[in-house]
Amino acid sequence: MVTSMSRGEIKEKLRNGEITIAVYGLGKMGLPLAAVFAEHGAKVIGVDINEKVVENINRGINHIKEEPGLDELVKKNVKERRLMATTNGIKASKESDIKIILVPTLADNRGNLKLDVVYDVCEKIASGLKKGDVVITEATMPPGTTENLIPILEKSGLKLGEFGLAHCPERTMTGTAIRDITGEYPKIVGANNKDTLEVVIGLYETINKKGVIPMSPIKAAEAVKVFEGVYRDVNIGLANELSLWCEEHKLDILEIIRAANTQPYCSIHLPGAGVGGHCIPIYPWFVTNTTKNVNLRIIKTARELNDYMPRHVVELTIKGLNKIGKAIKNSNVLILGLTFRGGVKEFTKSPALDIIKNLKEWEANIFVYDPLCNEEDIKNLNVKWKDDFRNIDVIIIATDHKEFKD
Repeated sequence: MVTSMSRGEIKEKLRNGEITIAVYGLGKMGLPLAAVFAEHGAKVIGVDINEKVVENINRGINHIKEEPGLDELVKKNVKERRLMATTNGIKASKESDIKIILVPTLADNRGNLKLDVVYDVCEKIASGLKKGDVVITEATMPPGTTENLIPILEKSGLKLGEFGLAHCPERTMTGTAIRDITGEYPKIVGANNKDTLEVVIGLYETINKKGVIPMSPIKAAEAVKVFEGVYRDVNIGLANELSLWCEEHKLDILEIIRAANTQPYCSIHLPGAGVGGHCIPIYPWFVTNTTKNVNLRIIKTARELNDYMPRHVVELTIKGLNKIGKAIKNSNVLILGLTFRGGVKEFTKSPALDIIKNLKEWEANIFVYDPLCNEEDIKNLNVKWKDDFRNIDVIIIATDHKEFKD
């Protein structure tokens, strides 16, 4: 019964391999977390519905190739029998003391979550839940979601309090997950009672050299990660709005930002072609969709402005072509960068995809190149691959890949 242990006992037993952790979801965030816990001594059971992923992990093969250091961690800890994977979520629940849910949560363009995968995992966990176990959600969800899972978990026959419940949001990015998990930032933790809070503090202090920040209720811990994303979205929106003003006044926004940010109370973000990824474009909706009485004007306006930026890039393209006497129709446009962020092969809500969509409406000839991609990646986009600049009228740099800067 881990809920009866002090944080010191949790740390000692974890390092000695006496704590078993089941990590549900072996994707870009789940597998690094599982490997880090195994590296620190825990017995870890990774759970995933993808049989190929499970098979590869059990052979010591890492499928998240863009994560530095993960190949070595997976291979080592599988070999030393601290890390294994399975598709059997019920069995993993029965055999584990702590269950961590880090499955992907999909959302539509208005931030409405499809939580079926979370509910399904909770059903499986409930089938193996034992008195004294702890269930932790790490997946980012609207504040209040973790506690909404209690009725499903109580199908185990146990009541909350007989098992622990916590939210400890992942604070990681693709490409730096191991660094982030082990000490780039403190871990945020919130739990249903003091005993469970002791467990999760001990758990994450073992792997994170920056320690943890305990929150009072679970809902506050959920809000921390969401607010981080809202902050980024709003400040990018401000930077984009200032850049529009600078365009009108024929000023260099980057020059002004560099100078302004030498003042310690100023930290203007960089403007760009829009905001992509699983996180920043989605989290503002987790706030705006869950209020009844507050008109969240700033958050809504920033989201609308950032969604507008890909269209503005096309507007700039049209103006540029018109200046040299060309129409956008039948002009050859080369887009450099398809992914939503430099150095990461991920296309979710990438501004480049919206730019392509808008250019098609103007009947431009669209060519693309991305150093992380190949022609197979663009087969459904109805565009052409091109890795040179011959016969191109305009170039749009849509992603900040290092290759383009160099």
